[in-house]
Amino acid sequence: MTESAPAREVLKRVAFIAALVLALGFYFLLLGRIAIELLTSGEVAAVAIGVGVLILPLLGLWIVVATLRAALAHQHLARRMHAEGRELDTADLPRRPSGRVERDAADALFAQVKTEWEADPDNWRSSYRLARAYDLAGDRSRAREVMRRAVALERLDR
Repeated sequence: MTESAPAREVLKRVAFIAALVLALGFYFLLLGRIAIELLTSGEVAAVAIGVGVLILPLLGLWIVVATLRAALAHQHLARRMHAEGRELDTADLPRRPSGRVERDAADALFAQVKTEWEADPDNWRSSYRLARAYDLAGDRSRAREVMRRAVALERLDR
């Protein structure tokens, strides 16, 4: 049995993310070791630098965990939307040579989805669709904000 192209693409992405997380883990361990050496040196300046160096891997670990948790939550919503047949259909939208949806088409889709969301703003499905529409329209910060809302609403719905 041959593996489908989308499954291979997902496997490539997961492998890439796993490699990045492993590289970051190694880097964080090295920074932690350097921080411990600085902290145990007994010199005031070295201890102060050691505290700063120790904060870096802790901050990095928090960022990696938060990012992976968000990605898994977004993927969970995407799977549910796909299973329900409610994912945004962008297949017929005109695209630029880069593959991005043409601005006018993205704006028209956004207006349609925003109207759906305004009718039911407390539904995680409409929030998810709005976040996707924001992303297609190029407003990534609002897309992330609305996607966080969709994740929270979906958790309440479970």
